[in-house]
Amino acid sequence: MGMSLGLIAFITERMVFVIPEGLPAAGGITTAGLPHATTLSSACGQDPGIACRLVWDVTQNAHAAALTRVYLVGPVTLVLRIAFVLALALAVRVLMHRTIKKVTAHTAEAETDGSHVLFRERRRQRAQALGSILRSATSVLVFGIAGIQVAYDLGLNLAPVLASAGVLGLAIGFGAQSLVKDYLSGIFMLVEDQYGVGDVIDSGYATGTVEAVSLRVTRLRDVNGVVWHVRNGMIDRIGNESQGWARAVIDFPVGYQQNLPRVRRLMKQVATTMWQEPRWRDVILEEPEVWGVESISSESVVMRLVAKTVPLGQWEVARELRERLKTALDASDVPGEPVATALGAGPAAKAEAQAHTPGPDEV
Repeated sequence: MGMSLGLIAFITERMVFVIPEGLPAAGGITTAGLPHATTLSSACGQDPGIACRLVWDVTQNAHAAALTRVYLVGPVTLVLRIAFVLALALAVRVLMHRTIKKVTAHTAEAETDGSHVLFRERRRQRAQALGSILRSATSVLVFGIAGIQVAYDLGLNLAPVLASAGVLGLAIGFGAQSLVKDYLSGIFMLVEDQYGVGDVIDSGYATGTVEAVSLRVTRLRDVNGVVWHVRNGMIDRIGNESQGWARAVIDFPVGYQQNLPRVRRLMKQVATTMWQEPRWRDVILEEPEVWGVESISSESVVMRLVAKTVPLGQWEVARELRERLKTALDASDVPGEPVATALGAGPAAKAEAQAHTPGPDEV
């Protein structure tokens, strides 16, 4: 009997009492002071994870479960969340880039009836430039949102960061207004297709051929070979001489006493013959027209002839037509009058003529 009582006392001393969660302690009995007595929720939290629950079920040790929850489950879950956010951002970025490439490729390869090779090349360059801008903007937007989500998962307080970014953006906006204006003007220039590489434009500051276009600066070369760098924000107006189609305008002076109807027929015949030749068929888009008398003076009568051409082909056509008109009218005993400057070839030709005009020291 004494031996049985000693065995019961030994077992009672070594027992681990576990009181189910929510069950009130009877007779003032609590889990405090017991070596391993606790509950699952106190060890693993109100929403225990699989790993913490497994450690608890195996060991029934609160310290082991807490270590698992804090140093294993938390970091692994955080790493998996960050990896998921980055993978989703990469997938969205790839999908949007593919969509942009398909749209720009379709726009660049689409052909319009009667569109010239130069026009299609300009459209292809513009589509590529816009595609590059859209892809860059998409990457910044997607990874910016992903970065904010990652910072939120890491427990960073984003309010001071966003406030500082707002103040910094405001300061940059006030301090770099001209730079922002240049970039916005460059974006609108590309979207509206105002001009592109290879076009001859009059920017107000210089007239020449566009060699490079960026969001901030347009580089063009004038007829004298001078390279001009014009900020896009400083361009208030643009005259594009090579977009869509062009027109060669020839003002040819003849003697005041000449038979004007006969002169009109000769000019029309010369221009139509040139238009029908295979060499010029792809350059002159429509049959040339003789508009008639442009001006009258006491010495001569200026007759105007026009021809619709492909972009950048107006000056070549105008030079050839002047030579043929001179030859044909001389052969028909219709002498022309001397011309001091180039007439009707556009601002670029006028600039070239002014560049070759002798100065006061050269006369």
